[in-house]
Amino acid sequence: MNNCTERIYNGLVKENPTFVLMLGMCPTLAVTTSAVNGVGMGLSTTVVLVLSNMLISMLRKIIPDSVRMPAFIVVVASFVTIVQFLLEGFVPSLYDSLGLYIPLIVVNCIILGRAESYASKNPVLPSIFDGIGMGLGFTVGLTAIGIVREFIGTGAVFGQQILPLADAAAGKGGYVPVTIFILPPGAFLVLAFLVALQNKVKNNAAKKGKKVPESAGCGEGCASCGNSACGGKVFPTGNEK
Repeated sequence: MNNCTERIYNGLVKENPTFVLMLGMCPTLAVTTSAVNGVGMGLSTTVVLVLSNMLISMLRKIIPDSVRMPAFIVVVASFVTIVQFLLEGFVPSLYDSLGLYIPLIVVNCIILGRAESYASKNPVLPSIFDGIGMGLGFTVGLTAIGIVREFIGTGAVFGQQILPLADAAAGKGGYVPVTIFILPPGAFLVLAFLVALQNKVKNNAAKKGKKVPESAGCGEGCASCGNSACGGKVFPTGNEK
């Protein structure tokens, strides 16, 4: 497996930001009321990830260590602003749905984590594919949660009605939506279910002797974690020597 393919596999499976590293939980829980919102937020984040990784990798030998985090934030914020204007101009309905969470991509720990742990230390091409892998992993996670929440909560997927809804006034039977799944508690329930399902599949595979991808994940927090996989040293404690 070459390095570029490995970076995509890493983001999609081994260190999926949603289901393995548990990063970017704010947009994951907030915007996934529908599959369309999940795809929109995921692809927006992917574009920012790829472009910011590319530029930070190109400038990695120029940016001084003392100002690297402010520099990373300026780079990310510039691309987020461009994406925000494009969404507002060409996809206003999606822009209205995502709302405040588009500018908040600037402080998404997935983007800052990859900038610090990978793009600032590696050549341009692998950094681009690292952004693609992590972005697609994030998109798949958000879309999966959005599909489950939308289907159970409204009986639709991607806005298309799959299950005919019941109409009590007309005496018509049909599906009765479980509206809690399109409310905030539903996001926690669906995320927990999908993570548990993934762990169940991994455990069954491990019992059968199959090789299961493992990740160190997050321990006690980014400030004290030395795990380069998730950018564990993004936020300095001030006590470094």
